[in-house]
Amino acid sequence: MCNVAARRTNADDLLILLTVARSGRFTRAAEALGLNHVTVARRISALERALGGKLLTRSGSGWAPTPLGERAIAAGERVDALMIELETGPEATTAIEDVVRLSAPDGFTVAVAAPAAAQLHARHPGISVEIVSVTRRAAQHRSGVDIEVVVGEPAVVRAESFHLGHYLLGTYASHTYLQTHLAPEQLEDLKHHRLVYFIGTVLQVDYLDVARKYLPDMRDSVTSTNVFAHVEATRAGGGIGLLPTFMADRHDDLVRLLHGEIEIPMDYWLVARADALRRPAVSAVVDQLRTTIDQTEGLTGLHHS
Repeated sequence: MCNVAARRTNADDLLILLTVARSGRFTRAAEALGLNHVTVARRISALERALGGKLLTRSGSGWAPTPLGERAIAAGERVDALMIELETGPEATTAIEDVVRLSAPDGFTVAVAAPAAAQLHARHPGISVEIVSVTRRAAQHRSGVDIEVVVGEPAVVRAESFHLGHYLLGTYASHTYLQTHLAPEQLEDLKHHRLVYFIGTVLQVDYLDVARKYLPDMRDSVTSTNVFAHVEATRAGGGIGLLPTFMADRHDDLVRLLHGEIEIPMDYWLVARADALRRPAVSAVVDQLRTTIDQTEGLTGLHHS
């Protein structure tokens, strides 16, 4: 007679698979689980034998699930949700112990994500927030990250997305630059100046490629993939910078130019899997991001939607 129990999927292995999917790496999952990566790989292999197919495939950002893997991860999420419900019942402690990884553009990372993480950790010491600073489109496979903040409305599948806030791009120059260059009085005067902005040929976010639309006659002077390099190059007199107002207005040595004529609206969106948002720590991070945006609105010009 066939041993039904022998064919039954091990719930612990489903939770290990879920941890690998969330972290994107066997080594990171092993660290989170208190195991070594060889054990994690062995347990994933055992689960693949039990389910009869490959569960994970390599991707640019780590390990991504196959269609069978997505079904197994969904089952692991249900097991995990039941465990969370049991552990956070009325008799359980309210302390949250979890690691949340967040990716966001440079400016958002410094102005919002970092202070939000610090404020949250002060209230919930068991929550650790890992921040990856990157400006890119929303990933198609969210292995290795729990929350993504992106510029522009994303096209996502198997994930939740919502508008987090908006900000403005404006044109700025330093006092030093304006001592040797005539300040532009109208838009057409900008063609006599050089632009500080992103490198158009390597820009991953089409939504940010607005300089060519609004400032088509300006040639580049200093370009970078990092918005803080834009600010510092503008402060150093490298040209006229197209900068987020919530970053540029912090510097007294920068002068806003053509105010009211160049106010380019930009949007921050948050992307996360539905199962991630159900984790108490992830939900707490999202709430704190919103709170921190509200707290910094008057200082930075960053507006909560």
